[in-house]
Amino acid sequence: MLRGAALGTLALASGLEHVFGQPASRPNIVFIMADDLGYADVACYGRPDLNTPNIDRIAANGVRFLQAYANSAVCSATRLALITGRYQYRLPLGLEEPLATPNTTVGLPPEHPTLPSLLKRIGYGTTLVGKWHLGALPKFGPLQSGYDHFYGFRTGALDYYAHTNTAQKDDLWDGDVAIHETGYLTGLLGHRAVDVVNGYARSRQPFLLSLHFNAPHWPWEAPGDESESNRVRSTGLTDYDGGSQKTYQRMIEAMDTQIGRVLQSLDANGLTSNTIVIFTSDNGGERFADTWPFTGRKTELLEGGLRIPSIVSWQDRIPKGRTTDQVSMTMDWHPTLLAAAGGAPDPAFAPDGISLLPQLVRNAAVVPRRIFWRYKANAQRAIRDGDFKYLKILDSTFLFNVPDDPMERANLKDRRKEVYDRLVAEWLDWNATMLPEIDDSNTNSFTADQLADHIGARKTSTKADNPIPPKKPGGPRFR
Repeated sequence: MLRGAALGTLALASGLEHVFGQPASRPNIVFIMADDLGYADVACYGRPDLNTPNIDRIAANGVRFLQAYANSAVCSATRLALITGRYQYRLPLGLEEPLATPNTTVGLPPEHPTLPSLLKRIGYGTTLVGKWHLGALPKFGPLQSGYDHFYGFRTGALDYYAHTNTAQKDDLWDGDVAIHETGYLTGLLGHRAVDVVNGYARSRQPFLLSLHFNAPHWPWEAPGDESESNRVRSTGLTDYDGGSQKTYQRMIEAMDTQIGRVLQSLDANGLTSNTIVIFTSDNGGERFADTWPFTGRKTELLEGGLRIPSIVSWQDRIPKGRTTDQVSMTMDWHPTLLAAAGGAPDPAFAPDGISLLPQLVRNAAVVPRRIFWRYKANAQRAIRDGDFKYLKILDSTFLFNVPDDPMERANLKDRRKEVYDRLVAEWLDWNATMLPEIDDSNTNSFTADQLADHIGARKTSTKADNPIPPKKPGGPRFR
């Protein structure tokens, strides 16, 4: 057994040496995800009325992506892509846009390999602090999908003071035990994240800390807004007429403060140089967000609903103060972090994302990407291939050159008909390999063969495998 463990360690070191050209130790990973944060909602992405020195510090010490995309224009679908490294539409959970509260029948299958479970296989400790939103107990949860520890909430939104969800139920957990604590949620999450870093530093075990804030998701409550929390409790969590620009800014700054505490704990424990720190968002911005220079918001496949801040630092390996035009997607972090740690994806669940390590560590040339989206509301479809983007909303279709026209105003589908036709065909071919869109998204709607094909990647689907016709467009016309 000891000999086998030693050989495994040698193989891991060899894999890391192959990636970096020299011996390397396994990095710690701190993955920080904001909720509904717009592309330009931090100072280092251009927002002049916000003070975010700690997020800006990550950018100054690493690489800032200028063309980063979320896997979806809503949260749970993107979070599924992050943890699996695959298009969310390969699983029934990914068809929930977003997952309703509560839902005990649809979730991330515990048997599906995940980023934390794959890192655990090579000796990592794994902890999620913050938002889960990938299915409810008893079947689904962070501890069922690869995390050793969990502190946070399971549903899509939480009151920052009462810690109740949209169903007016308490939703703060320590592991699988419901708890009651007082305090502003952003601060509670930051405090626990610091404790996690300190604990792993004492044990000297390499670790993944997923720190998934609910800020700045509604309800818009900043530090000191207990009275607003009392009002929201009486009217319901989805009380959309609350908040203000100033409240939203204070929520982001409070999150930045807690990120600073986590960075300080890395410094104090001597972990900073060999820790990968990532900051990003789960989708484009909501009501108060700054998405400049893009149009669109959360739930829309316009650039403003999909473009996100994305920053990574790793002081031992990544040069400081750079930007990159590499097109990236949330699911790319799964193979990227596994490669950095010397691990590998499960061969039965090949990732749809790519490893970004060559661009980050070696400053390799930008790799052309072809990435896809769909969204049930308003029958939206999109593909970006190189500089061009095909977009469909209801019966309106478009072709944009995104770098030249970030506001998506010049429709080139007639002038560049050959490009438009090619992208439409590419989207249809890709969509035929995904689970079909249906009105009632739950596991009972799929045959065992369909689930085996998509979840286990047993074979590639064809259009013949998908007898369900597409849903007819409905709802308000696109303006």
